[in-house]
Amino acid sequence: MSASLDSGPTPPPQTTRRPGASPAPAKPRTPGRLAELRGPGNPPRPLDARALAALAANPGCRRRALLDGAGIDKSALAAKLGSPAPFGQSQFAIVRGNSFEAKVKADGGRELLRLFGVEEPGEVSVPDLTAAGPSGRVARTALALREATGAGTWTLLDHPLLALEVAGSPVYLEPDAVVVRPDGVWTVVEIKSFPTVDGSADAAKVGAAARQAAVYVLALERVAAAAEGARVAHSVLLVCPKDFSNVPTASVVDVRKQRSVTRRQLARLTRIDEIADALPEGVGFDVTERSAEELTAAVESVPHQYAPECLASCELAFHCRSRSREADAVETLGRSVRGELGGLTTVGAVLAAARGEAGDPEDPAVAALRRARALRAEALASASARASREDPECPR
Repeated sequence: MSASLDSGPTPPPQTTRRPGASPAPAKPRTPGRLAELRGPGNPPRPLDARALAALAANPGCRRRALLDGAGIDKSALAAKLGSPAPFGQSQFAIVRGNSFEAKVKADGGRELLRLFGVEEPGEVSVPDLTAAGPSGRVARTALALREATGAGTWTLLDHPLLALEVAGSPVYLEPDAVVVRPDGVWTVVEIKSFPTVDGSADAAKVGAAARQAAVYVLALERVAAAAEGARVAHSVLLVCPKDFSNVPTASVVDVRKQRSVTRRQLARLTRIDEIADALPEGVGFDVTERSAEELTAAVESVPHQYAPECLASCELAFHCRSRSREADAVETLGRSVRGELGGLTTVGAVLAAARGEAGDPEDPAVAALRRARALRAEALASASARASREDPECPR
């Protein structure tokens, strides 16, 4: 369970005016402004750790930051724009994942502690974390973590709720589990349904799980800062099925690098209210009331930062890719390519620079392109000459 960025209190706006002047209309507070962008009949879509990790991986994309912050359904928006993205799990995968998670947490948490290498943990505490509303659950989770640290026994928190401030607004996050050791160390547990075959799992899926877990670690550290004797482990326990069976196996994943990167990238995110205030008057993303043309104009009014990696993590990636291709932008070739090309921002400019038709010869990127083109021409000429010697009738 999670909640959108427009949860939580926001201070009222402050305005200044000259004595005797008419009072200027105050801008809506951020939660009200985000609800206005989303549409009054549309509930906010929750922002989970997976989406937050993807957002942190591309902090320059204001479009995603605003849409996720406002809780807008990007899948419905992409479909209305004519560029739907195939995201989401099948019902079978969801049922299988829930069944596997229940098996991992069976026997009052003892099965999970065995994966920690603890065969006889003694009494395992599993506190009740129910409370009214997300704020109440966050407070109950913090209390349970402090009590578990003071008790000095093994404790399993099943689906605790944590809070993390992102772009000036709170985000609620729900890890699969957090285990508190008797020595006061808190460890995040990630339970995934992809298999570990012969001791190894898909590297891309493990990387995505590590980035997601790093978000939970950051949120836990905020709670641990106020709990005496508590320490958050920078390694998480990743639990997966073994060899396509339903038998769980676990591995320890160090997320220190992902944690540092995520913390730095989240700090770079522009505040949601700043992005919303920069929008033109009348812009909205109500997918139920606005036409495809209005939604297209609204989406295009927010700057985006497309990269091929977006295809695996953002529902609007196909729309942004098509717009980048129409603009002939080099971003469609990848972030690394974009970084190497410096001031050359379009594919046309790159080709012109390589052919010597444009560009500053002193520019390292231009010089490298021309050198690469010369090497390619040399290689093609050499191959053509060799083919002609071997077969005189072969066309050059």
